[in-house]
Amino acid sequence: MLQQRMTKQKQLVQQIVQAHHDHPTADQIYLEVRTLDDKISRGTVYRNLEQLSESGVISHVKVPGASRYDYRLDHHYHMLCTNCGAVYDIPLDYDETLDAQVMKKTGFQINRHQTVFEGLCPLCQKELKRKKAKK
Repeated sequence: MLQQRMTKQKQLVQQIVQAHHDHPTADQIYLEVRTLDDKISRGTVYRNLEQLSESGVISHVKVPGASRYDYRLDHHYHMLCTNCGAVYDIPLDYDETLDAQVMKKTGFQINRHQTVFEGLCPLCQKELKRKKAKK
């Protein structure tokens, strides 16, 4: 595998992702990087996100409707609010026994699994209750 050099732009992208705990989208990262380097292009940011995630420096989290990026490299689960689109880490241990079960039943070599739970976050639940109470 070809070793990618660490450019100033790639360092900025990495720093932005690692400073966030809210799983930003590529566009959110681009907009934030632009405040630090107004000459950087969207393509450069997207390309660097891809390279950083492929090399294991950051994680690429695929959720319905969007791709997000995560500073955490350990295997863990996510929750997606179907109302506001927020993505949260779940404080639940990764279940490696599922990997073994799937390997046994399918013959696939499993490296990991990704699970995204969907529902309403506490803030959206509160807002919906408030709206219903007004009616």
